[in-house]
Amino acid sequence: MTKHALIIATGNAHKVEEFELLLDGLNFDVRSAKACGGMPEVDENGSTFAANAQIKAEALRARAPEGAWVMADDSGLEVDALDGAPGIYSARYAGLDASDGDNVVKLLDALKDVPQSQRTARFRCVLCLIDHEGYITHYDGTCEGHIDTERHGAGGFGYDPVFIPEGYRESFAQLGESVKSQLSHRAKAVQWMRRIM
Repeated sequence: MTKHALIIATGNAHKVEEFELLLDGLNFDVRSAKACGGMPEVDENGSTFAANAQIKAEALRARAPEGAWVMADDSGLEVDALDGAPGIYSARYAGLDASDGDNVVKLLDALKDVPQSQRTARFRCVLCLIDHEGYITHYDGTCEGHIDTERHGAGGFGYDPVFIPEGYRESFAQLGESVKSQLSHRAKAVQWMRRIM
């Protein structure tokens, strides 16, 4: 059976490798955006993860080869005590040029007076898949947990050092890729996609 070319709408090689593993066994030949000249610059001005994922997927599909499938994701951290912030602004929570460290500092500061029991949060990922005929579907995945009062671990990126997934005592930055890949919001979104496809 011929595999469908599936182009991932990202310039991040690590994310492409992650999707290759998560999509293993499905009828896809996973490729990076380099397959069609790289990921175009997009203005992620949607008000939801689904809208931003679709903006990226449609931008890449405009330059993808005929018959290719395209997939994009948008994800971030939602903290209940902050009414869902940083949400779609997770990567730029402390400003447009903010580092991961800057974002974590701002988050911990925003939560400094919030008791442990009220620091519930989740990582959310929404995938947007556009098939070879232009049909669009979205798949949502979450990983529930809470925000600790300080950083733990040197692995991972973003908010991983302060996010403790439900049922664990270690942060995402301590758990390692094999555990994280099973629990992650991205993995959960792909699991949903697998059930439907």
